[in-house]
Amino acid sequence: MQNLNLHLTWKMTTSSFPQEDKYRTYLHGDAEKNTKWRYGAPPNYDVVNKLFEEGRTKVWPPGSLEEQVQNLVKNWEMESFHKAEFHDYKSMDPKKYTSSVNGRKPINLEEKEKLGGGYNSFLQTSLPEKFRSYNPDTETAVTSLKAFTTAFPKGFALEVIHVYTGPPVIVYKFRHWGYMEGAFKGHAPTGEKVELYGMAIFELDENNKVVKVEFFYDPAELLGRLIKGPVIDASAEEAASSCPILRNTG
Repeated sequence: MQNLNLHLTWKMTTSSFPQEDKYRTYLHGDAEKNTKWRYGAPPNYDVVNKLFEEGRTKVWPPGSLEEQVQNLVKNWEMESFHKAEFHDYKSMDPKKYTSSVNGRKPINLEEKEKLGGGYNSFLQTSLPEKFRSYNPDTETAVTSLKAFTTAFPKGFALEVIHVYTGPPVIVYKFRHWGYMEGAFKGHAPTGEKVELYGMAIFELDENNKVVKVEFFYDPAELLGRLIKGPVIDASAEEAASSCPILRNTG
């Protein structure tokens, strides 16, 4: 009964805000008028939303648990990548929040920022530097986002393909995909679809805020596909890149 009550409360909370983006509640509107954005302006997800709608394998009924979880993850991802101040986060509690990847030690938001946030926190590795196709130790939040938005000019879409348990502890399986139509770390684009599958656990508190996140996936499933193309001149890669505000990931 406790889980059911939390589910119903959460459903009402997440559906009570006007949405200019169909999948991301905490992006527009009066509640975001004072939000400080990492790249100076709110991100535009029109391109990746199109990719998502054309390539998803599941269309969840409106109001279903699966749709709610999918929208929660999209909100969480958007805030994690694009909101500059922790106090502007609405999908998670910044004071309680921790995250971990593949059983590594959980880190809080301050520690995540020190790692360079975003992709850097998800691609930590113990491999020697000479074997790293992507080195999170030398990337910043800006350079890492630029690398992936350049590789995926149409975005890197996310869908939830199965929800095993509902709140307060949400366990789900996800799929990320995109088309490598841009260069990545000195490797030419292949034009191929790149897919990544994994599992995640989101724990919500009594206020329906995310307080703990655990991800389980194989980074090589992503990075291995991004270095298949031949090595190219660095100037050619730079010319193909553009502003990371305009092209997004989730």
